[in-house]
Amino acid sequence: MTEYSRMAKGSFTASASTAMVNLPFKPDYVELFNYTNIAAAPAANKTLRAFWDASLVVSSSVPTMLEIYNNSTVTAFDVITGTAANPGISAFSAGTLLQYGATQQIIGITKANPARVNVTAHGYSVGDTVIMQGLALASTNNMQLLNSVPFTIVTVSDADHFDVKWDTTGSNYTALTGSPAGALVKKVLYPFLYVPEDNVVTAVTTGSTTTVTTSMYHNFEVGQEVAFRVPSFWGPVQLNSLPNTLVPGSPVYGYVTSLTDNWTFVVNIDSSSYTAFSNNGTMTAATLPGLTYMQVLSVGDVNTGGNLITATSPLYPSPSFPTSSNRVSTINGPAIRGAFVNNTRQGFVIGAGVGTNNASAKIMAANDVIEWRAFLHDISSP
Repeated sequence: MTEYSRMAKGSFTASASTAMVNLPFKPDYVELFNYTNIAAAPAANKTLRAFWDASLVVSSSVPTMLEIYNNSTVTAFDVITGTAANPGISAFSAGTLLQYGATQQIIGITKANPARVNVTAHGYSVGDTVIMQGLALASTNNMQLLNSVPFTIVTVSDADHFDVKWDTTGSNYTALTGSPAGALVKKVLYPFLYVPEDNVVTAVTTGSTTTVTTSMYHNFEVGQEVAFRVPSFWGPVQLNSLPNTLVPGSPVYGYVTSLTDNWTFVVNIDSSSYTAFSNNGTMTAATLPGLTYMQVLSVGDVNTGGNLITATSPLYPSPSFPTSSNRVSTINGPAIRGAFVNNTRQGFVIGAGVGTNNASAKIMAANDVIEWRAFLHDISSP
């Protein structure tokens, strides 16, 4: 039967040997085709197809089956065990899983824009969200402003370095070196569940319109109504939604007019005469306690941005993530345009495991084109 079954399919270009696919349901069967390997001439140890079934449990783990070219370029089969040490495909429901991945030692952070973080064999990809801690504590070094801020990685330059949207070139920043004790970074596993649409602002360009950059994917859409919270430490306090000096009691909101990328967007606020944004303020013992960040958040009910109601489109679409690429609809239904959604993320993860018999075989590598299908069956045999 398929009356209550759920089905989805799609494709993506891998940025690494791991990936997460968000769905409006938690699948019990996933099938992948590595189109890059299929389309190329037969090559040893290349996976053509992988499939995973939640009902197949071996030694308390759910294995992933592989169809590969073996060392003789003959099609063969193998298995990724699905253990913590050798992960293959697995389903997830974010509300029941841990928030953070393992902590890693930060070796250093350079003075650059964007800031470049040095972590040996970090294993992160563009689009992963991380949080740092223990940076330049009990000092006047502004590098400590990177502590506890969720950053979505913008660039991975190599296995040991990644960049985040923060300008550390200011005079009050000192580069971190030598693996400072307690300087750690960890991955936020499901960032849009825990911090939806409440973004730390990392740059502002003033003018006839206002261009804003955030530390994470902002997930705004054109037409989104937004509000700003601006402590004086950061500069452009005139963007604050309250107080409204012209209409007391009425908040000052802006509307998103364009999206530059996943981190940057433009609002229709004329900020030509506003105080410039700066993250290079002087840090003192009196400054740090209670210091809060400049933030931008959306106003309303559901983060779709929304399309105007027409005869052919009577309802607004379900919210989707992330901002400008590979958007996937959430489990929430249509609603009025606005701000927040209860984004209980679900879907499947592709791990970086390898074949049991052929340790050179893995599901995918960077730049591989992956076609996938996922199912949640309403009835299955015992």
